[in-house]
Amino acid sequence: MKNKHRTHPSRSKFCVLRQLCNWIPTHLVAQLARAHGVVAKARTYSPWSHVVTLLYAQLTHAIGLNDVCDALRLHSGPLSSVRGATAPSRNALSHANKERNADMAEQLFWKVFEHLQQLKPGFAQGRRFRLARRFKRVIHVVDATVIQLVASCMDWAKHRRRKAAAKLHLRLDLNSFLPRFVIVGSAREVDHQRMLEMCAGIGAGEIVIFDKAYTVFAHLFALDQRGVFWVSRARENFKYKTLRKLPRSKNRRILQDELVVLTIAHTLEGYPQPMRRVVARVPVDDQEMEMVFLTNNLQWSAGTVTDLYRCRWQVEVFFKQIKQTLQLADFLGHSANAVRWQVWTALLVHVLLRFVSWVQNWSHSFTRLFTLLRGTLWQHWDVGKLLQLYGTAAGSFRYLGQPEQAYLPHLLPTCGTASS
Repeated sequence: MKNKHRTHPSRSKFCVLRQLCNWIPTHLVAQLARAHGVVAKARTYSPWSHVVTLLYAQLTHAIGLNDVCDALRLHSGPLSSVRGATAPSRNALSHANKERNADMAEQLFWKVFEHLQQLKPGFAQGRRFRLARRFKRVIHVVDATVIQLVASCMDWAKHRRRKAAAKLHLRLDLNSFLPRFVIVGSAREVDHQRMLEMCAGIGAGEIVIFDKAYTVFAHLFALDQRGVFWVSRARENFKYKTLRKLPRSKNRRILQDELVVLTIAHTLEGYPQPMRRVVARVPVDDQEMEMVFLTNNLQWSAGTVTDLYRCRWQVEVFFKQIKQTLQLADFLGHSANAVRWQVWTALLVHVLLRFVSWVQNWSHSFTRLFTLLRGTLWQHWDVGKLLQLYGTAAGSFRYLGQPEQAYLPHLLPTCGTASS
């Protein structure tokens, strides 16, 4: 009797890598290459081939130049079907990463992101989190993460002693769990130095959440004047005077809720009006820790303020997702330009895969999606059918326990009282 269940998805005339690259507009890379002067530095190795190479390096977790170059040469035939892309030599790829302007990679990311939004407007307007749905406002989280670099000889990326690192500054939209503003720089930069740039695009009525590293009162006051609601943690040396205690919340975790004003001259000059101070016990790793929160909104309940700040942990989830899934551990070049190329390409791969998962209603984790596509890059399988076969079947995707599984295999269930 023949098996009626399909074990392989339907065929496609394009390989999986080509289907992913098809989401990038056809002439976009060439236009950006001319705008950033990359065409003048490209001879036999085209800008499109360079982009495809770095996308492939991300999708396969290539650990070095020889790794990615040798693999693409072995697949030079299927690679040429990806809009005529060619495999690079080791020197050509190294030179391209070092000399070609990485601003092109940055603009490519935002142009592709804008293109995907136009194709499917709901992609970047989803309501992912319950709290975001409750507020019906755009909620931003601003934070930064350090990306460790292997080579300690990079002068541009010196970080502490004998270490080198880059820093990724990010403004994350909690509604869609997608980045809205990104800066890739050196880890020597203090977080709040980029604060003005990170918050420039936030509109009136929207909410932004910071960690205490971003508590710069002059900037917080500027946000307040723009009509932006903000929530942050207070630093340990926060000096204030209580103006009025607000009614005590019924929530037992809320310890204090009060209006305060700054007392130190230079901070008071930066933020001359009262703000709200909420002290609460917040569960962290199965333990409750006392935390102090600040906000400019006087209407929310104290519990809402703590709930909003707890949403800040979602940016840590995002950082963990891209660091553990994409190739941000082994770099194909040591220069600042090469590192920027690789980080921006990693973010581009993340958005492309998130778009594919949204279009195909992928219900499993991002990691599983990445692993599934990584293993089928050169297969001529339809991506939509592939994801339907391996991920979108009905069910809760959990193993359901049966009564007989409550007993050990060598023991049988007994009835009545056990004898001594």
